Amino acid sequence: MDDLERIAAEIMAYYRALDECATLRRHFRHADEEGGLWYIEAVPDRGEWIVVKQAELTAAGQLHRYSWEHLEDENGGLTDQVVDPEQDPLEAISVEEFQVVWTR
Repeated sequence: MDDLERIAAEIMAYYRALDECATLRRHFRHADEEGGLWYIEAVPDRGEWIVVKQAELTAAGQLHRYSWEHLEDENGGLTDQVVDPEQDPLEAISVEEFQVVWTR
């Protein structure tokens, strides 16, 4: 296994552990400049909110989903930026609203 494969495996393992062990989750929605909607599931880790699931519903109606199981593709990838609900332009949503989009 080369260094890039090892790093990718470590990143996947980190997000998987966060997702599988989380007891607290928060869900958000954000509209982008192109008319797309972003749906985010975040969990706490060391005092920060880490995105473990992210779905983009584009203005054209395409859905792109990212999590530890699918970190990235040609359309984008799971953000590595922490979420700050107090500072970021995010709207809190219910888990049910998130799940409707995530399971679409």
